[in-house]
Amino acid sequence: MSEQRVENVIIVGSGPAGYTAALYTARANLEPLVIEGFAWGGLLQQTTDVENYPGFPEAIMGPELMQHFRDQAERFGARLETDDATKIELSRDGGLHKVWLGDDLRLARTVILAMGAQHRKLGVPGELELAGRGVSYCATCDAAFFRDAPTIIVGGGDSAMEEAMFLSKFASKVAIVHRRDEFRASKIMLERARAIPNIEWLTPYVVDEFLPAAEGSLGLARLRNTVDGSTREIPITGAFIAIGHDPQSQLVQGQVETDAGGYVVTRGTSTLTNVPGVFAAGDLVDHTYRQAVTAAGTGCQAALDAEWYLRDTPFPLEAAAGAEGVAA
Repeated sequence: MSEQRVENVIIVGSGPAGYTAALYTARANLEPLVIEGFAWGGLLQQTTDVENYPGFPEAIMGPELMQHFRDQAERFGARLETDDATKIELSRDGGLHKVWLGDDLRLARTVILAMGAQHRKLGVPGELELAGRGVSYCATCDAAFFRDAPTIIVGGGDSAMEEAMFLSKFASKVAIVHRRDEFRASKIMLERARAIPNIEWLTPYVVDEFLPAAEGSLGLARLRNTVDGSTREIPITGAFIAIGHDPQSQLVQGQVETDAGGYVVTRGTSTLTNVPGVFAAGDLVDHTYRQAVTAAGTGCQAALDAEWYLRDTPFPLEAAAGAEGVAA
């Protein structure tokens, strides 16, 4: 059996956090291996104009921005594998961590987890077809495109209220659609939202379908009353889904500490997890801000944390002795 290469660092995931971690570790001559996934680029691949990322005053398309991230990391020596990690086995004693791509094994002294999170979908007809053409999952990102337009927010928690209040600065009307008359949002957030004149309340309703206008963008939302089953259609040009996120932590569940929502827990303001040599960044750990610029910032932190770990932690040869194909 040929000797298995041991990577200094494997980065699992891409997006702003993963590619920034790749850039920093590459410039530190750590030759990072990035398992970027087939759907590389993260949620920004599903975004049109990005107007709030520093350095692009004229805005930039989400996929173009992620191509810049990717190219910059590769320029400095990051090695990219456009494949999905199928299994991760983390060593809890400072030994080698294992990442599988199907049957192919990769070994590393450190791992940066940057798998991100996915917006929770309604799963109704028209949602996917109209995503980016009226249906959005981030008012902070897209509200400015709906100036003086009728819009809805779907959700009942603090995030939905926050999104509605931000959107109300731009849209002519914001209707909050929620399946119950009671809301999960905190009292203070509800009071703030109720005090805004152009926020309306549609309860108890759920969205049954999104329908396009003549030009192909969002035109109508078909709602269903959850009590009597009656339906109504409301004309809108924007719909923001604010029912939560699902962190993509399945591959490391039970191996690193996660919170009740599945987000990986890190120590203090660092990216250190409870497993030596394992760091986490981006939307995988962030259920508060969830912005491209904050994800990139934690990607930088994770890279520096990994670099310092490698500098300060001698690699025990005995740790490699039991690994597949590694000569101690």
